Parts: sequence; structure tokens; C-alpha cells
Amino acid sequence: MAGIVYPINKGINKSVEFKGLRAQYIWWLGGVVIGGMIIFAALYIIGVSAYLCIPLVGGLGAVGVARVYRMSRRYGEYGLMKRRARGNIPKVIHARSRRLFKQRFS
Repeated sequence: MAGIVYPINKGINKSVEFKGLRAQYIWWLGGVVIGGMIIFAALYIIGVSAYLCIPLVGGLGAVGVARVYRMSRRYGEYGLMKRRARGNIPKVIHARSRRLFKQRFS
């Protein structure tokens, strides 16, 4: 009983990482893969030759993977969410009247 040693988990409170991708970019990469499979299936069902479908979907997949990795490097773990939230902040706030301030402090 005295010789039991439990390893310490040093990854507590760290974000999930898979091959250099962090956080939400893993989901984006999954979307690229699933989208590629759906495009391949649709093209194959339509009747496009498999010799044309495979390079087309492979090229689109490679471009998608490259873009996801580039976003992961550029924006980081939370940067993409911050960039999207920045668009919701108004650039200018116009106060056309002082009535609001007069009521509050009178």
C-alpha cells in the first residue's frame, strides 16, 4: 500500500490540441473533411468520373486544411472569436440629446 504512486496530470486547464490545431479549429477541420466527403458523394452520384472527383475533392480539401491551419496560426486559440466579436462593437455612439443625463442626475 505504501508504494502506490499516482502521476500528476500537467495538462489541466489547457485547451485541446490536435496536430497543432487548437480549440475551435479542430471542429473547422472536421467540417472541411465532412464537406469534402459530401461533395465527393454528390459528384459521384451525379455521374462525374471518379478519376476527376478524387483530384478535385483532394485539391479542395488541401486548400481547406491549409486555410484552417493558417487561421489557427494567425488568430490563436481565442483570436478568431475575438475577431468575429469585434464586428459587433459600434464604431461611434451618437448622443443627440442630454435628456438622459439630466433625468438621472437631477
